[in-house]
Amino acid sequence: MINFSMMRLLGAPVEIRARRLARSFLDQTKRAADVQRELLLSRIARHADSQFGRDHHFAEIRTPADFRRRVPIGDYARHEPYIDRVSQGELNALFGDGTEVLMFAMTSGTTNRPKTIPVTRESLRDYREGWTIWGIQAFDAHIEILRRGLRPILQLASDWRESATPAGIPCGAITGLTAHMQNPLVRTTYCMPAAASRIKDIESKYYVALRASCHRDVGTVIAANPSTILAMARLGDREKQVLIRDLHNGTIDEKWSIPPAVRKALRLRMAIPHRRAARRLERIVERTGRLLPKDYWPNLDFLSNWMGGTMKAYLRGYPEFFGETPVRDVGLIASEGRMTIPIEDGTPAGLLDIRHHYFEFIPEDQADREQPETVEATELVEGRSYFIVLTTAGGLYRYNISDLVRCVGFHGTTPLIEFLNKGAHFSSVAGEKLSEHQVIAAVQAAQRAAGCTLKSYLLLPCWGEPPFYSLLVEDDDLPAGTAEADARLAAAVEQELRRQNDEYANRQETRRLAPAQVVRIRPGSWSEFQKRRLAKSGGAVEQYKQPHLIPDLNQIDAFRAFAVEEPAR
Repeated sequence: MINFSMMRLLGAPVEIRARRLARSFLDQTKRAADVQRELLLSRIARHADSQFGRDHHFAEIRTPADFRRRVPIGDYARHEPYIDRVSQGELNALFGDGTEVLMFAMTSGTTNRPKTIPVTRESLRDYREGWTIWGIQAFDAHIEILRRGLRPILQLASDWRESATPAGIPCGAITGLTAHMQNPLVRTTYCMPAAASRIKDIESKYYVALRASCHRDVGTVIAANPSTILAMARLGDREKQVLIRDLHNGTIDEKWSIPPAVRKALRLRMAIPHRRAARRLERIVERTGRLLPKDYWPNLDFLSNWMGGTMKAYLRGYPEFFGETPVRDVGLIASEGRMTIPIEDGTPAGLLDIRHHYFEFIPEDQADREQPETVEATELVEGRSYFIVLTTAGGLYRYNISDLVRCVGFHGTTPLIEFLNKGAHFSSVAGEKLSEHQVIAAVQAAQRAAGCTLKSYLLLPCWGEPPFYSLLVEDDDLPAGTAEADARLAAAVEQELRRQNDEYANRQETRRLAPAQVVRIRPGSWSEFQKRRLAKSGGAVEQYKQPHLIPDLNQIDAFRAFAVEEPAR
């Protein structure tokens, strides 16, 4: 994101370019079909001589219909062989001549091997342009930013060089790369030092973020997941005495797990004591007994994070820490690319980013078909739900990202869409992106470890502080009334889920997910559950498939009547 209050220092050309870019995008929303078609065909032509292009006859594609006939819808597994070759240095596996791969963005996969998404110079440009358009829209909606002058931004970034491929291409987070490439003058308005992106311990990173920002008049806090913002705010309150002391002394307490080289870089940045600011924070604690952002950042213009799907549950905790500060969704963004650009506060809906990716949509009722029919962006129907299929400059073609969205209206001929959930086979209450595939593998292994056999089971997300997962098991599948058996199975499932999904493990280590638990339900409950689902769907018994993961925080309520006993928390 560009800090637009820096424009006066950087000069009019930066502002002119940003506004021209946003104006161009909004103009394009009036002719979405043409923009999408031109974008698709230009990318097909550019990469026609890649191995993927030759395998799918790109040279013969003249229309979007040709594209759909030649290229099947697929997930990461279909792209993985080509991506692996790119990681070995064979760029022509996915790209035409002249394409530069800057890094691989890493994200969780359906197995315990992370997905690696190529970041080309073109896809990085798309990513940065998306943030520029988002930023100028947010800036214009909060014109008081101009009146208040230069306002610092707190945005967390991760390391873009966590590892490297056999060809030496960095792997990590694209946020780290964009921070690394920022104009040095712009960089000064970001509170978080670039070196802090290399801190692996999450609580230590949160602490450094607060240490670098709690004494400044922060205007905006940006993080994709609201659980990150809440966790950081809670840590600041919990560690208030350490934070105030470090601020007063110009230090960073040794209790935090920070690599020596990073600590040295931070020491150079934070060695100046801020005694007046420390006294101000002390007075806040004396007056309120706590140290909350609404008191040490009283002039926050807005918070920026996801608002859709299960993220709404976290927003209920914002008033305690931030008062009535407005919230603007950052947009539907993944390692694969940005999908929406929100243009208003207080809503998860955003304009489809037709400028940077080619989109197709699978109607929700066709999701289980092997090769479903798709509709284009301009063909969406307001009020209906779809799965997104995207084609990007990063080498993804007809990629089913498994995001379920709803069309809530149009701007010109471009749909406004909001994120609902990660699809029927994924759950993500804290960014863990747990898949049904992982759940099945984990429970199978856990049964062997716990010495039990389950006829069936269902894992459900449950709201709490923090959220957690409940494994529903019929009572007669476990030894009668023994808490030890329940705890043994829960621990075995927990261990396997952590092994299957690195992000699930991370969310627990950072206290954003509590451990899973076992909930016993009456024998015969699965039969009753099947009847209810069939009555609702109208399907045939022989076609019924028992789900093992449902990504709905409210679904646990439907099983209250089945529960043998409420688990102790």
